[in-house]
Amino acid sequence: MPTLVFIGANSDILSGITTQTAIGISSLTLVFTGLFSILRYRASGKNSIDFKHGIMFSIGIIPGSLFGAYLSRFLNDVYFNIIFGAFLLIISIILIIKDRLAAKTEDKEKNVHIPLAIGFSFFVGITAGLFGIGGGVLMTPLMIIVFNFTPHVAVATSMIIIFTSSLSSSVGHIVQGHVLWGYGIILILASFVGTRIGVKINQSIDAAKLSNLLKIVLILMSIYLIFKGVNAL
Repeated sequence: MPTLVFIGANSDILSGITTQTAIGISSLTLVFTGLFSILRYRASGKNSIDFKHGIMFSIGIIPGSLFGAYLSRFLNDVYFNIIFGAFLLIISIILIIKDRLAAKTEDKEKNVHIPLAIGFSFFVGITAGLFGIGGGVLMTPLMIIVFNFTPHVAVATSMIIIFTSSLSSSVGHIVQGHVLWGYGIILILASFVGTRIGVKINQSIDAAKLSNLLKIVLILMSIYLIFKGVNAL
């Protein structure tokens, strides 16, 4: 989604891309990214997806995503850059905390308090609909830190969350006319190929190095967006 904003809303490389349409297209693409990932996990024969809790989290995710999609109509490019930049910085901090605490959850049993889980997932849904990101980016560390999921199960279960949050977000953005179908179809096809390539890359690169690279990219991107937004005020 940030890529769409960079090359579309903030340049003339892609025509017709605004902040809202970038969010809508990203949400639509992530529906299929989540679906392809779920099917890949199922085909692997590994029972790592916790469907019971994934569906339960979706109870909060779905209305939150719809509300977030509605809120996105009030964002302009300046405030989007500042808010989304701050959000990415928070995500970076959460990822750092997650890596430090992940090992401590290996020997613990899941402890999912239903009202708390639905409340957290509703908030995650708002961010998913507002920014056009998969809810898994926030829900994965929450599952590990708060609900004692193992990292392996949390990542797999997040695919359900990405699917449901993006599906409901997409509905909200389609209704508001925020989806440019030409770009959306191209990105859906690219996501099908990308999920396959991503698996191979993930298996060939050291997980710790990949995680550190992600944190660095998110921090740099957040700083860039915040300064760009502040300078435009």
